[in-house]
Amino acid sequence: MASKIDTTEEPPILRPFFRKLNRLVQLADEDEQAILSLPARLEEVPSGHDLVREGQEVRECCLLLQGYACRHKSTEEGGRQIVSFHLPGDMLDLQHLLFPVADHNVQAVTAATVAWIPTADLQSIALERPAVGQALWRDTLIDASIFREWVLNVGRRDARSRLAHMLCEFAARRQAAGLGSPEHFTLPMSQEQIGDATGLTAVHVNRMLRSLREEGVIEQKNKAIRIVDWEGLRRIGGFDPTYLHAAA
Repeated sequence: MASKIDTTEEPPILRPFFRKLNRLVQLADEDEQAILSLPARLEEVPSGHDLVREGQEVRECCLLLQGYACRHKSTEEGGRQIVSFHLPGDMLDLQHLLFPVADHNVQAVTAATVAWIPTADLQSIALERPAVGQALWRDTLIDASIFREWVLNVGRRDARSRLAHMLCEFAARRQAAGLGSPEHFTLPMSQEQIGDATGLTAVHVNRMLRSLREEGVIEQKNKAIRIVDWEGLRRIGGFDPTYLHAAA
């Protein structure tokens, strides 16, 4: 059940948000206190829970604290295209600071904990504290850069390269977020969700994972992935992390 939280507790619930913004722009102590003092309400949601629905009027932005989430669009026939995966510390819908109506869906990939922050308070801190505003701006620009790369991935790379690129990006972003080594991780998404992100069927995803295992670039046990040959995986996926701008 959603509940109001006290951001003065230790550790402050919005600490992951500050860490993310501080990677993007060096923030002062006063900026940190302003961020940690933002009003927020905490909510725990199950896997598959819709956090934002297309067409919804939005008055709060959603910060992912634990678990994983995705953004997606759906066709009139019900086909789904996942356009991004998100990690703890990500603000899932910063565009709602300026656009009050959602134009896409946001869904929990796993059980997740989120903090809802009023858009009015985020707008105020962005205007009153220029460094925070710049960090929020950089965050949205990095999102746009990732979207462009995903368009290229789905539109111009073959199936094996699409999957290799997705694995490289997920590993690199986990490392940047301080979530562990890029060589070992557990995939939070199902093969169906990977397919919806890469334009493949779940069966094709399974075949491409097997192909990468047979080439010796990854090892896999269920959802646990070990990148054995990072350079080989990067080469197969055509992965150049420049578009992540180092701090994504």
